[in-house]
Amino acid sequence: MNVESQSVKVAGKERSWAYYVSYLQAKYKLPVLLLVVCQDQATAKWAVGPFECGTRGWTALRVYPLVAGPDNLPVITDFRTVAKNLPLAVLSALAHARSPDCDAILEAIGNVLQKLRETDPDTAEYFFDFLEVTLGKTPAGMKWKDIMSFVSYFPGRGTVRETAYLEGQAKGEAKGKAEGILFVMDVRGISVPAEVRERITSCTDLDRIDIWLERSRTVACAEDLFAEGSDSD
Repeated sequence: MNVESQSVKVAGKERSWAYYVSYLQAKYKLPVLLLVVCQDQATAKWAVGPFECGTRGWTALRVYPLVAGPDNLPVITDFRTVAKNLPLAVLSALAHARSPDCDAILEAIGNVLQKLRETDPDTAEYFFDFLEVTLGKTPAGMKWKDIMSFVSYFPGRGTVRETAYLEGQAKGEAKGKAEGILFVMDVRGISVPAEVRERITSCTDLDRIDIWLERSRTVACAEDLFAEGSDSD
């Protein structure tokens, strides 16, 4: 399954979605489901598609995303409900990111993940990072960073949170953000060639890495991280 968080309609996004579906199916040779989580009804109506790829009246590929949004995802703020169905609660946070209820959803998720890290730290860390990536620099994303900053949930593990938000050291921050870029690309199912990986992990320019990290949420292929002249500086 490939999960996309879509806050607004983006022209040309359907071409990226077609690429994700075809790439993942070719790579893993398994059925692929594209889940698009929207934050309002208008965006959800657009995202449902179908989106066609073809020419001269012939359709070569047709994409039908599975769309979820505030109209069909519940607000989940109860600790026990979050603990019972954590993935659904995370999707609830994405769908209701613009709602006043989002803070309560995120706080409940944060409490559950804090306990989960004692028994399953890898799963807890995955969902922490997933929300960090998908919420981005939105108000909900800032709230999530505040929740993460209170406690070092994974001390000594060298995660994005520790290096980027807790340690604050320049070298560690660059390394952490580079790991964040690779994490985003992996979550989105985008292959990263060795030369691209080397360029990302060896960069110490925080401003440049910030640009790459932001682009990693939307690019269709790894090489697009360096577009618009960013590689010529």
